Formats: sequence, C-alpha cells, structure tokens
Amino acid sequence: MADTTLHIMVKPRSPQTSVSRTTEGILVRVTAPPVEGAANTAVIDALAAALGVPKSRLAIAAGASGRVKRVTVNGLTREELDARLARLPGG
Repeated sequence: MADTTLHIMVKPRSPQTSVSRTTEGILVRVTAPPVEGAANTAVIDALAAALGVPKSRLAIAAGASGRVKRVTVNGLTREELDARLARLPGG
C-alpha cells in the first residue's frame, strides 16, 4: 500500500470541527484545545471522517506541536487522496 503525505493547517478551539480547502491548502478546524495532544487526536478524527479512511491509517509525521502539520495517509495513492480532497468544501 502507498503512503502519501498531506500538509495541513490546524485551527484549534474553533466553534465546530470541519475540514475544508482554502487558497493556502487544507484547513482542519477542531474544537479541542492544543493541550496534551487533544487537538492532534481531534485532527486525526476529523481527517479520517473527511477522507473516508480508518483513523489507524493516519499519522502526524511532523508538526505535532505546531499549527502546520504533515500527515501521512497509508493506503491511498496521491491520485486517490487528491480525488478525496477535491470533494471537500471550499472555505
């Protein structure tokens, strides 16, 4: 299976959780605060739901303590990931 990398921006403590496309890339808004990994867990949950993959296939590869993160998606080719990202709402 392929591993594909995805760069995202995270906005913790948002009013609601969402995943959307912006002019800068993929924005993941989560209600969780950036404390003790709560926001990172919420990011994985939100991305898994948005991409239609199990949470176990996602991992934060870089940026665990920042708002810009690199996420590894296991089991999707770049083309499959891009197709799923294209279905996300624009924000």
